[in-house]
Amino acid sequence: MCDVKKYEAIFEEIMRLQPDDTMQLVLEAETEEQKSFYEMVGDFLLQSKQRQVIEGNLF
Repeated sequence: MCDVKKYEAIFEEIMRLQPDDTMQLVLEAETEEQKSFYEMVGDFLLQSKQRQVIEGNLF
C-alpha cells in the first residue's frame, strides 16, 4: 500500500511550481521520459490557471 500522505505532499509541492520552474525542469531533464513528465505537469498547471480565470470571468 502506498503512503498517501507522501503523495499528497508531492502534489502540494507541484501545485506551487511557477511556469519558470517547470521550464527549468524540462530543460534540465536527464531523460526524455522526465522531460515528457515535466511538460505534462506544466500543461496541467497552465490548464488549472486557465480554468480559474474562466470561472472567475477574469478574461
